[in-house]
Amino acid sequence: MKFLLLGKGGQVGWELQRSLAPLGELVALDFDSTDYAADFSRPEQLADTVLKIRPDVIVNAAAHTAVDKAESEVEFARKLNATSPGVVAQAAQQIGALMVHYSTDYVFDGSGSTPWREDDATGPLSVYGATKLEGEQLVAQHCARHLILRTSWVYAARGGNFAKTMLRLAKERERLTVIDDQFGAPTGAELLADVTAHAIRATLVDPAKAGLYHLVAGGETTWHGYARFVLEQAKAAGVELKAGPEAVDPVPTSAFPTPAKRPQNSRLNTQKLQDTFGLTLPHWQAGVARMLRETL
Repeated sequence: MKFLLLGKGGQVGWELQRSLAPLGELVALDFDSTDYAADFSRPEQLADTVLKIRPDVIVNAAAHTAVDKAESEVEFARKLNATSPGVVAQAAQQIGALMVHYSTDYVFDGSGSTPWREDDATGPLSVYGATKLEGEQLVAQHCARHLILRTSWVYAARGGNFAKTMLRLAKERERLTVIDDQFGAPTGAELLADVTAHAIRATLVDPAKAGLYHLVAGGETTWHGYARFVLEQAKAAGVELKAGPEAVDPVPTSAFPTPAKRPQNSRLNTQKLQDTFGLTLPHWQAGVARMLRETL
C-alpha cells in the first residue's frame, strides 16, 4: 500500500507523517520538495507527480490558511484551495486512488447556535471559506473515492498557536481581552491525523464509508473560555504570569476588526463520523491540556 502526503510541513501534515507511516510506504512532499513537484501554486505539475508515484491513497494537507491575507489575494487562495486540489482529484480518479482532503467550518455562514451537519446549506463569509468550499466540490466531483474532513480551530504543539500566544501575552501584560462570541472546539492536529489514519483503513475495507464528514474535538467553548483554560493550566503547572485566568476580559468580535469576517458559530456535529467509524471523540480540554504539558 502506497501513500502520498501533500503539505507535509504544516501542522496537520507533520502529524500525518507519524500516523500514516505504519500503514504502508509513505511519500511525503511539500511545496519545496525536489524529488517531485508538489507546489500547489503550480497546479499544472501536480497531476504528473500523482501519475509518477501512483499511490493507493492521497492525503492532501496543503492549503492557503492565511484567512485575512486571502481577502487581498483571491486568485492565489483559489489556486491553493480549489484549483490544485481539483487537479489532484482528477489524477486520483485516473489511477483509482482514495483521496483525503481537509476543509473547514468557514464554508458555513456562522449563524445560529446549532452544530452544523454535513448536509446543512453552506454560505461562506470570506474568500478563504469560499475557496475551501470550491475545493471540496471539485474533489467530490472529480474523485469518486474521497474522504473530505471538515474541521475547525486547529492547533498543534509544533509551531505557533493561540495557546502559546495567550501564554506569551499573559507573561507581558496585567490584563488580556479575548473574544467571547465565537463558539467552537479547539482541535489538535494529532487528533486529526490519528482519526484520518483510522478512517482511511476503514474506507479501504468498506468503500461505502467514503464521503464528507465533520471532525472536531468534543465539547465547545469560546476563544475567551479557551484562553482562561490555558492560563488555568499554566498557573497549576507553576508558570509565572502577570495576567492569570481571572484577568481575561470578554469582548465581542467587533472589538477586533479583521479583513475577513469570522463565523460566530463554528460548532460542527460529528455524529456521522463517530457512528460510521466507531469512534468517540475526546473533549477539547484533554487535547489542549496534553499539548500544554508538552510545551510548558
